[in-house]
Amino acid sequence: MATEIILPKFGFTHEESQIARWLKHEGDPVVKGEPIAEVTTDKINMEVEAPDSGILAGVRAKEGETLATTEVLAYVVQPGEMPPQAPAVAPSGPSRKTARALGAPGGNRNERATPVAAKLAQEQGLDLSSLQGTGPGGRITRKDVEAAQPANPGRVAATPAARRLAREQAMDMAGLQGSGPRGRIQAQDILDARPDSAFRPSPPEAGGIIPLEGMRAAIAERMAFSFQTAPHFTLQVDLDASRIEVLRTAHNEWSETRVSPTAIVVKVCAWALNRHPQVNASLIENAIHLHPQVDVGVAVALHEGLIVPVVHAADQKGIRAIAEEIGRLTERARAGRLSEGELTGGTFTVSNLGMFGIDRFAAIINPPESAILAVGQISRRAVPAAESGDAIVVRPMMTLTLSVDHRVLDGATAARFLDELRQGLENPGWLLF
Repeated sequence: MATEIILPKFGFTHEESQIARWLKHEGDPVVKGEPIAEVTTDKINMEVEAPDSGILAGVRAKEGETLATTEVLAYVVQPGEMPPQAPAVAPSGPSRKTARALGAPGGNRNERATPVAAKLAQEQGLDLSSLQGTGPGGRITRKDVEAAQPANPGRVAATPAARRLAREQAMDMAGLQGSGPRGRIQAQDILDARPDSAFRPSPPEAGGIIPLEGMRAAIAERMAFSFQTAPHFTLQVDLDASRIEVLRTAHNEWSETRVSPTAIVVKVCAWALNRHPQVNASLIENAIHLHPQVDVGVAVALHEGLIVPVVHAADQKGIRAIAEEIGRLTERARAGRLSEGELTGGTFTVSNLGMFGIDRFAAIINPPESAILAVGQISRRAVPAAESGDAIVVRPMMTLTLSVDHRVLDGATAARFLDELRQGLENPGWLLF
């Protein structure tokens, strides 16, 4: 029986996506879990995976078309099987924002450029009015824009994701060899060529205007919804991070996998969430749902904003495995290649700004979760010695701030969780037993 491939809903507010490109084509064999297409949402490019093994057939959407979530993209069939007959899917046209950029009032199905072509032309600095479309009805396609790029010899041919990565890492693309069609530079080419240095986004120019669109608009809508609907309250503790530092130093001396404080915090959070299932919960349709699995989201900073890939079943993984997974998810997030499973299903979120020198902050809950942990830097502070109330010692300290949805959790419940989390981080060896 043919298996439907639907356009997934990647986030709480996700409603539509553009088909950026097909990785597999009509008649190609596919394996369950294999990426078959890339789609562009208002936040990031992500992959759609095959729900079953077989043959890709009945492709209903073309590159550049915008579809609503849950619409059927194609089918996976078995040898000798035919996909269901269905009318061709008409393109949804560019969004209102893209239409306004083209000078149209509101956007419709009759725009003279596909959404991907319009976006690419904007990235390349090309005037659409000067291009001749080869698509149906003379519509400008991505290929038309790519073909016009040589007319701008000072412009390197690269995907939008690659340009974003290059800006964030202050990298000159002029000398890079692209792996895409006609030598176009892909995001992975930037990652492969980057120097071994910290991720450093480029600041916007002073005096400019940043439109509230794309990822920034999605973040604004999501955070406003969370803060307006969920009554937040925060709890805060300081903890002695001496044993975290000892654990990291000992591990990093013999392992190629570098363990960060974030990886240790995620592991101890998963341990504490198992012991306090009320915190690992969501309010859905006037009922509190206790999640059966501990899936911890880790906030990752991108040039455009913030995204939260998920470490699934974090309570069942060791610290090194979590560190490796966070590293892989971060790379894929910055390359715009996260899959649906990597971005959805979180039950609790950790946001660490310690690497930016922040001591403490309060984060906004990531709906539909009921709590989020904000992690500050490990810094040396003068504190009373545990063995003597009068003596002052200097120790590496860390501040944790827990933001909680009061509809789901009361203060005492959240306090017990945070206190046990503090104890676990001060004694990470407990996890061995």
